[in-house]
Amino acid sequence: MNYRLLLAAVCAIYSMASLRADVDFNKNFCDSTLRIDYIAAGNSKDSHIFLDRMHKMPGWAGRRSNLDRVPYVGNGIVTVTDSLSGDTIYRHSFSTLFREWQTTPEAYSTSKSFQNTFLVPMPKRSARITVEMLDHRHDAVARNTHLYTPGDILIARQDTAGKAPYRYIRQGGDPRRAIDVAILAEGYTEREMDAFYRDAERTVNALLTHEPFKSRADDFNFVAVATPSADSGVSVPRMNDWRKTVFGSNFDTFYSDRYLTTGNVFDIHDAIAHVPYEHIIILANCQVYGGGGIYNAYTLTTTGHDHFEPVVVHEFGHSFGGLADEYFYEGDVMEDSYPFDVEPWEPNITTLVDFSSKWKKMLPENTPVPTPRAEASRYPVGVFEGGGYSFKGIYSPADRCRMRDNEWPSFCPVCVDALNSLIDFYVK
Repeated sequence: MNYRLLLAAVCAIYSMASLRADVDFNKNFCDSTLRIDYIAAGNSKDSHIFLDRMHKMPGWAGRRSNLDRVPYVGNGIVTVTDSLSGDTIYRHSFSTLFREWQTTPEAYSTSKSFQNTFLVPMPKRSARITVEMLDHRHDAVARNTHLYTPGDILIARQDTAGKAPYRYIRQGGDPRRAIDVAILAEGYTEREMDAFYRDAERTVNALLTHEPFKSRADDFNFVAVATPSADSGVSVPRMNDWRKTVFGSNFDTFYSDRYLTTGNVFDIHDAIAHVPYEHIIILANCQVYGGGGIYNAYTLTTTGHDHFEPVVVHEFGHSFGGLADEYFYEGDVMEDSYPFDVEPWEPNITTLVDFSSKWKKMLPENTPVPTPRAEASRYPVGVFEGGGYSFKGIYSPADRCRMRDNEWPSFCPVCVDALNSLIDFYVK
């Protein structure tokens, strides 16, 4: 076989695909949302994903261009394919708490299940929907394909009546164009909703003091949804402190003190079915430091500690921006999160396996690679060893950045550039 000819043919096909016309939203989709609930289950060795239920929701708040593309691979991809033509008409990438859990010691001794919800625009015709979960080598480890038909009587109509009151904190534009972010209350009682709205305003103000969000404020809508809890505060298992809250969040996720998450994903989406949304921030009424951010899933962080503003921006960098953590500690328990012979999908870390796909073009001339951290003042953009929890083998673009340091006031130039490109992907 002539491998040079084969490679040329593959490159030609890829080039033609990259030049193809964008999928026409109005031709392929209704102005409605198909919410799809899945259960991911397994252990450290086995992965499965099962369809739980589909729902019809009014309106579509997501992107209307770049429909068949994804900005990042993430740890999974949802693909919608037209049944008649076979064309891919929508793709969406994501990460999951399940994939994180599979790397923990618990996953080696037991099996668990996790809820996952994805939103896609409502196809006008029958379509095949495939969801894939990927490992850290970007290989599919679980796949589920199922059929959507417009006349399916078992697709539930999402109830939007009698839902929690809401208030727009900032409205930048029409939901059909702007990026819609829903901010939810966790651990706030009915009597504490004024405090929740103030914390939601603090959240938006914190985000909009950071570039590129500051310059791109008109590309976002932020709506605060007052979802009340029976108890004030959130659960802290290590203190034997359990609270009844609307989303059942708790600290000590994976036995990590500061990791605050919830597995009740279906409840989250039920609570905001009456507002346009694409991205989710959950504010927890608690003074304990901590939080979590999962790409295209949610940000969840506490509001009662001194570092609330920088932390919520950092976690939104994960959940919205797909940015990796740039911090690292020698002997960190998570230092094996990335294989060194594979390029990570996140835009702000690299193994140098495919550095040309990252920020190589942003390096000033004569920048040493790797770049010594001792000379960071000379190189605002470099290739500094340490990042993605690993002391060695993973490189980050700056010595200080919001994705590494709560005391640093801004995202580094590479993160700003990546966030700008992502906003463009959604709105242009």
